Amino acid sequence: MYNAITITNLNHYYGQGDLQKQVLFDVNLEIKTGEIIILTGPSGSGKTTLLSLVGGLRSPQFGSLRILEREMFGASNDERVETRRKLGYIFQAHNLLEFLTAQQNVMMPLELQDVTYSESIQKASLMLQSVGLGNRINYYPENLSGGQKQRVAIARALVTNPQIVLADEPTAALDKQSGRDVVELMQKLAKEQNCTIVLVTHDNRILDIADRIINMEDGCLV
Repeated sequence: MYNAITITNLNHYYGQGDLQKQVLFDVNLEIKTGEIIILTGPSGSGKTTLLSLVGGLRSPQFGSLRILEREMFGASNDERVETRRKLGYIFQAHNLLEFLTAQQNVMMPLELQDVTYSESIQKASLMLQSVGLGNRINYYPENLSGGQKQRVAIARALVTNPQIVLADEPTAALDKQSGRDVVELMQKLAKEQNCTIVLVTHDNRILDIADRIINMEDGCLV
């Protein structure tokens, strides 16, 4: 089985000239298909930068970054977009559109795929049922609790059956029980879909769901 993610001697910088600052230093990491990885470390240690590179939201500057066997260093914009379509994203701020219902929010990523409107409705409805929101599909975000909004965000991330899910502090705004429910749900759905999860967190209460915990400090994997 191939690695979902292979990172070799990855370095990254922000800024130019005298203002240039190195934020990642010789990062080497292999993540197997189906693995759940938790990335921890203090603020400013490079976790979110690494996640954004893995997610194809930034281009690697130095080193090798292979996502689903595609080299992202030097990849064209079209190649990056094609790779991003195989990924799901869950953010700390759930980033739901307030003027869309839960179902319409979950349908959004399906618009980028070759899926008919009626199929989209069905898939979004089933996905919301699987995250325990079958009775909330026509609710707008303002009428949902924080935990429910994050469940909608998980449904949206997983509705396209992504091969990799990237989650940045998905429990930060949630109370203990809601946070626990959310990560256990991610764990369950990922196992069902044989999906790789890379989760950035400061939340020590959820570390036990990981197959591996990787600590970052000052731009290096410790």
